[in-house]
Amino acid sequence: MQRKQLGKTDMQLTPIGFGSWAIGGGNWEYGWGAQDDGDAIGAIERAVELGVNWIDTAAVYGLGHSEELVARAVAGMKERPYIFTKCSLVWDKERKVGNSLKADSVRRECEGSLKRLKVDAIDLYQIHWPNPEADIEEGWQELARLQEEGLVRHIGVSNFTVDQLRRIMAIAPVASLQPPYSMLRPAIEAELLPFCLEHNIGVIVYSPMLSGMLTGAMTRERAANFSANDWRRHNKEFQEPRLSRNLELVELLKGIGKPYGRSAGEVAIAWTLRHPAVTGAIVGGRTAAQVEGIMGAGEFRLTAEAVESIGRFIAAMPK
Repeated sequence: MQRKQLGKTDMQLTPIGFGSWAIGGGNWEYGWGAQDDGDAIGAIERAVELGVNWIDTAAVYGLGHSEELVARAVAGMKERPYIFTKCSLVWDKERKVGNSLKADSVRRECEGSLKRLKVDAIDLYQIHWPNPEADIEEGWQELARLQEEGLVRHIGVSNFTVDQLRRIMAIAPVASLQPPYSMLRPAIEAELLPFCLEHNIGVIVYSPMLSGMLTGAMTRERAANFSANDWRRHNKEFQEPRLSRNLELVELLKGIGKPYGRSAGEVAIAWTLRHPAVTGAIVGGRTAAQVEGIMGAGEFRLTAEAVESIGRFIAAMPK
């Protein structure tokens, strides 16, 4: 896979990075249901074998468990992939998740992530959400201090608006932005992506397959039978009336990919990678087989006709 520089950093990233939200397991309020740790480690190992050179995780995924699995997976690798993680979502003794961007909280989170990941420095440390918004300057200032101290190599943010980016850019440069982006969530094309392109801020998008909806493996039956600890049970995209229309879109994607031996998911990922502002896409995988089914997206290029066909279909979808 060809690599692309992440903003002004020295990191050259593959177009696909491994996303480790789902492998954190279901024992927390935003879990994806039960996950076998062996399968999770196998998925990471297979992704790296296939060329992926960066892993995106967060302290909150599985309340620390995802970071621990990442550490176990990369422990024996001769060439360790870049490891990105995040702060600002914290949990209490009852495992309830809350928000904090206070300097002391950010530092504690960083120290916890370093310990779980078993690294001396985090390659990219990101503010997960700009909440509480009044504290984003304080939180960003602390990330800049952590960078100065060598505990993190680069600093970025996730889910920030243009106005919020402007506020923190006055304190320290922003290496990257991590926003949601898919053909069902294209809003960042209007303002965020042009802003990042103009200011050379790297963009690593998440949920390019909308949390599994566009993989080609989703069915009405599967959506109706999500486990009780799968957060997608309450997502409108997996419920009628949007579910049926989304599944029709998946059939279109399957038709576009079929002549090239590509899955619907690979078409969905390639659609996000077509934008010049996008450095790479975060793609989750819960097993090695799932990883193998989407890696082709890194080198797949959509034709102009395919992009237009997808655009027409989306424009006709109910809002």
